[in-house]
Amino acid sequence: MENCIFCKIISGDIPAYKVYEDDKFLAFLDIRPLNPGHTLVIPKQHTRWVWDVEDAGAYFEATRKIAKALQKAIETEWIASAIIGEAVAHAHIQLIPRLEDDGHGGAIDWMAIKQIPKEQMEHLIERIKEELSGAPSGI
Repeated sequence: MENCIFCKIISGDIPAYKVYEDDKFLAFLDIRPLNPGHTLVIPKQHTRWVWDVEDAGAYFEATRKIAKALQKAIETEWIASAIIGEAVAHAHIQLIPRLEDDGHGGAIDWMAIKQIPKEQMEHLIERIKEELSGAPSGI
């Protein structure tokens, strides 16, 4: 879709901190993260709603795999997920690692965007990819 920011990320017209990619799905770190490791998982085929993704089972399986890698990479058991569908008109699932004293309290504060330096974002990509590949982790 011509004006879809996620489609532009898929095509490579807009750079992204990619953590996972296969022939159907792409996952990348949110540039306005609520916590380190905040990841968006999207289908490569433009679809407006998560519920309309052609192979929803594979989509959720990829999302589960990424969430489990985030748990290990971020060293937290709590990975919050959100399917809201309002900010960008392209299906996406948000995975938000929760950390003790992360400033969100019991529920996510959607306005509490964190500034994460490029170097830390790149380190997070490496850690998540290590966990996805099953490689030994070395923090």
